[in-house]
Amino acid sequence: MSIKELDSQYIAHTYNRFPLEIVKGEGSLMWDETGKEYIDLGSGIAVNLLGACDPGWVRAVEEQLHQVQHTSNLFYTAPQVKLAEQLCLRTGMKKVFFGNSGAEANECAIKVARKYAAEKKGEEYFTIITLVNSFHGRTITTLAATGQEVFHQDFKPLTSGFVHAPANDLAAVEQLVAQYKVAAIMVEPVQGEGGVLPLTAEFCKGLQKIADEQDILLIIDEVQTGNGRTGKLYGYMNFDLHPDVVTTAKGIGGGLPIGICMLGERAEAVLTPGSHGSTFGGNPIAAAGALHILNRVNDALLQEVQEKSDYLFKTFAGKPGIKSVSGMGLMIGLETERPAGEIVARCRELGVLVLTAKTKVRLLPPLNIPMELLKKAADVIIKVAGEKA
Repeated sequence: MSIKELDSQYIAHTYNRFPLEIVKGEGSLMWDETGKEYIDLGSGIAVNLLGACDPGWVRAVEEQLHQVQHTSNLFYTAPQVKLAEQLCLRTGMKKVFFGNSGAEANECAIKVARKYAAEKKGEEYFTIITLVNSFHGRTITTLAATGQEVFHQDFKPLTSGFVHAPANDLAAVEQLVAQYKVAAIMVEPVQGEGGVLPLTAEFCKGLQKIADEQDILLIIDEVQTGNGRTGKLYGYMNFDLHPDVVTTAKGIGGGLPIGICMLGERAEAVLTPGSHGSTFGGNPIAAAGALHILNRVNDALLQEVQEKSDYLFKTFAGKPGIKSVSGMGLMIGLETERPAGEIVARCRELGVLVLTAKTKVRLLPPLNIPMELLKKAADVIIKVAGEKA
């Protein structure tokens, strides 16, 4: 039986897989089982930050693999500590908790917010405000935090205590703060799964003011936007925000599972021994790889991201079949006249891998994708978008 047939027989049918088996990757290129080459503008949904099998990342992981692959969090390990140190130095955050995924990082943030509010204001202060169209994970609690009803179907009752305001509607947030006993406000700087929609500077400024005046924790979900994706180290840095909690995952692992919850000054002492934990969180191999990734996301790479972003926005704007371009950095959504699924399939036929986000075509290329490959892929997208159905 083929890999595709075995997949159908033995793996739960939770994914509408593309008809493509990836067997090899190098940088921004992927190859399928027939040897066909593709330019990868999805990077494993913003995971392969430096592309596939980056030599420096591979060395960092391999060196740690030969030291010790895992030990419990009852012991100290240098990769975990060094990664936490660099995260705090580069963000101004104070403490770090390590898990295994974005959903786990967001679960940690939610626990921190509720414990903080209960201790400071009372146990009735548990409500967390998130945004309509947000996406925060697939656990029962992070589904409740997600402001998209489509993800809630079949899994109710979800965890209670979450309310949703429209993105960029400060009056709606203020109304919820007045109506509920609120522990935290949790937002993505750019809504990824919700359609690659950035928040506005004015809205972010208002959220910061509410959080400061009401002693409400401001949680920024950087699972997809973080680690250089928007042209800054973290997306909130585009808006002069000063969050109390920042979560991230995906790209900082470079391909290995890791989730990170960073705690600012107000929240740094909330978690105490026994109040939270993770068996694999901060695994030394994943941490060694993540430390290498973080060190590579320097000013030069961030400048490169901004330049590539400017090129793509200008290149796609006004082209036949492309109605609008949204996003930030190398997190871009294209609203196309033809259905996004048709664009994705046709691009794949022509050797370019792209994604969708709701009704849009979504681009999440490796941050260090060579300019010649980016231009070649952009030309294919423009060609496909302009084709008649």
